[in-house]
Amino acid sequence: MGHREDLLEGAKRCLLEKGFARTTARDIVKESGTNLASIGYHYGSKDALLAQAYIALVEGVSVAFDAPEQGPATEPGSLERFQEVWSNVISTMEQPGSMWHLSMEIIVMGDQLPGVRDHLAKAQREGARGIIPMFMGGEEAEVGDEDVDTLGKLYMTLMMGLIAQWTFDPGTAASGAELTEGLRRLVRALDAGKPSQA
Repeated sequence: MGHREDLLEGAKRCLLEKGFARTTARDIVKESGTNLASIGYHYGSKDALLAQAYIALVEGVSVAFDAPEQGPATEPGSLERFQEVWSNVISTMEQPGSMWHLSMEIIVMGDQLPGVRDHLAKAQREGARGIIPMFMGGEEAEVGDEDVDTLGKLYMTLMMGLIAQWTFDPGTAASGAELTEGLRRLVRALDAGKPSQA
């Protein structure tokens, strides 16, 4: 690996051990075996490096969202797929050393981490684009802006809510089955409220 990759791997380890606020440039250099000048050369700033490291952590764990290895076993767009994907997402939150608490750190300390927050805010839209095919099938490149601004934002809102619940109190946090049953009841209520067709 070159310095760029070493820095990224070192920053990922630092984030998991110390979080955003407590990770210093010297911590990253020590963990990666590089030097301070390398951070500026390859990433521009420590905050930009930490943001890239976080995105890499999310991308690494998101592979589990589509588990099993051969892909989802349920029909795209179905309630079964909805439950399967959310159950897979939640399983990554249950694991020891889950990296999702880093998301809460950004929310709580966003004003103190403006460089990190700004980089991740730009990446959030692409996250919304990437999550849609997990539930609906198809390819990320085919997802239109209107879907990103509606369906993608809905899924990302659910994701952030789940992260908050699992960070705050895993014992009362929602399961995939509970989310699915909640959605089922909401759809039934909406259908019951529709005016009858003449």
